[in-house]
Amino acid sequence: MSAKKKILISLTVIGLVVLLVTYVCNCIIVNTAKGKLYTNVQLIPRNKVGLLLGTSKYAFGTRNNPFYWNRLEAAGVLLQHRKIKYLVISGDNSRKDYNEPESMREDLIRMGLDSTVIYLDYAGFRTFDSVVRLKEIFGQDSVTIISQQFHNERAIYIASKEGINAIGFNAEDVGFRTGLRTQLREKMARVKVFIDFLFGEKPKFLGDKIVIPS
Repeated sequence: MSAKKKILISLTVIGLVVLLVTYVCNCIIVNTAKGKLYTNVQLIPRNKVGLLLGTSKYAFGTRNNPFYWNRLEAAGVLLQHRKIKYLVISGDNSRKDYNEPESMREDLIRMGLDSTVIYLDYAGFRTFDSVVRLKEIFGQDSVTIISQQFHNERAIYIASKEGINAIGFNAEDVGFRTGLRTQLREKMARVKVFIDFLFGEKPKFLGDKIVIPS
């Protein structure tokens, strides 16, 4: 067998293994979230706290990001219908000129929501960090996670591994063409979740605890 053919076979085997691992990780995450996802605000159970997962306000630098605005709308609906009492906004604040939690808070207030029920988590650099910090920093073991369905599924899986009783309220998704890059990235993120738990990954930062009133 030629060296070229051996390389081709090796690459094919590696590719099949990657596809199989991705498929299995995806199936586990989807199955874990079954029965825990809601789109109807009338049907979702009440929780003391909602966790709004952050994202950039703008896509490709200047264009409004529909993922962002749809998540804000979903969070607003839950608060207005009193399906959650408090809201933790967890996102990336790794640069002075980039602050997902503060941006989301400001826009929610512009939408007419009460600023006193909103708490900010500036160290939610990843979904993994956001979920773990909800328990370790904010002291919550039950939560309603707010994002698009694909994101909620992964967050619910992380919560299940951390002993958090989580449900998800699905924000409206975006069109296939707009969200294609996000969906492809999500497949890799689902594999990364299992790697994180396998190697005992921890959030980048923890810090002082924040008390949310009863």
